[in-house]
Amino acid sequence: MIEVNVRKRQGNFTVEATISRREAGVTALFGPSGAGKTSVVNMIAGLSRPDEGRVRVNGSVLFDSRQRINLPPERRRIGYVFQDGRLLPHLSVRANLTYGMCRTPRGKRYLTMDQVVALLGIERLLNRRPYHLSGGEKQRVAIGRALLTSPALLLMDEPLASLDEGRKAEVLPFIQRLSRTLSIPIFYVSHASDEILALADHVVVLDQGQVVAEGEPSRLMAGGLDPPENRSGAAH
Repeated sequence: MIEVNVRKRQGNFTVEATISRREAGVTALFGPSGAGKTSVVNMIAGLSRPDEGRVRVNGSVLFDSRQRINLPPERRRIGYVFQDGRLLPHLSVRANLTYGMCRTPRGKRYLTMDQVVALLGIERLLNRRPYHLSGGEKQRVAIGRALLTSPALLLMDEPLASLDEGRKAEVLPFIQRLSRTLSIPIFYVSHASDEILALADHVVVLDQGQVVAEGEPSRLMAGGLDPPENRSGAAH
């Protein structure tokens, strides 16, 4: 069970979102650039503090403004895949993968290195350094590193946005496989309707910091899922 109810003022812009999901699967945060999608996932991850609200994941309260609870990111058991991967350049792929895993207590680990490596098809990359990887390979490794922390929730912030169409087509099937193989709930940020239709079980549409619609991807697409034009003064 994921419960998010957050509000944050950012200059002349207010991001406010209420999201509740009972099932695993992929929940997409969809909308134009600057709609507030990344702001929401950063508040969930603990990278940004809401002005008020509450975040609860599987019964654990991560943030509650009234109770003055604000767990640091490393205690939230949340995996985060950024747009640019952010691999450690001086470490091999194997060492990048185990970096987060080693910081997760053994009793809380539910995924093994072998499982994740096989799931993402990165066996042949393990001894390489990041500068020897393609963009698509880097993103697969970044996804693997996040998974090996055995997270209660996986956040993916436009993980395909920096890739060309060929690399995007390479990575998309692996993300699809995650949602079908693992029972980890995923919040997936994107402004690309093709990604949403391919991946999402549920869509939350944001515009100007507010939730303006939500529901099944096919239903929303039938009503016109393409995001409105970007507006000035918006948050990321």
